[in-house]
Amino acid sequence: MTISNTATDDAVREELARLRDSIDNIDAAVVHMLAERFKCTQQVGRLKAEHQLPPADPGREARQITRLRALAENAKLDPAFAEKFLNFIIAEVIRHHERIAEDTVGGVTPSANRTTTSSPGE
Repeated sequence: MTISNTATDDAVREELARLRDSIDNIDAAVVHMLAERFKCTQQVGRLKAEHQLPPADPGREARQITRLRALAENAKLDPAFAEKFLNFIIAEVIRHHERIAEDTVGGVTPSANRTTTSSPGE
């Protein structure tokens, strides 16, 4: 018994749609998780600026990379990809921490309610 091409094509389209819906849901979750992460790192950036701490923390960043690589390996994700992803986030966080530090004068952040993201390494 053979399956018609139309039935096969329909089944493939349905499976693609199902998988793409899952991908869309995962993408939405990733964006929301990143937004929450950046809200936390923004608070870290303000705290650092108010106490004149440097925007970057190379020791923390190295520990985070090591930790994320191990998580990636356990999750069967390419650790090199995970490291590149985290380095991208860390660079963005540091950029935001630098901006927060520039906006902070004498330990006071005039724009404390500003929606700026902070360092990803935090």
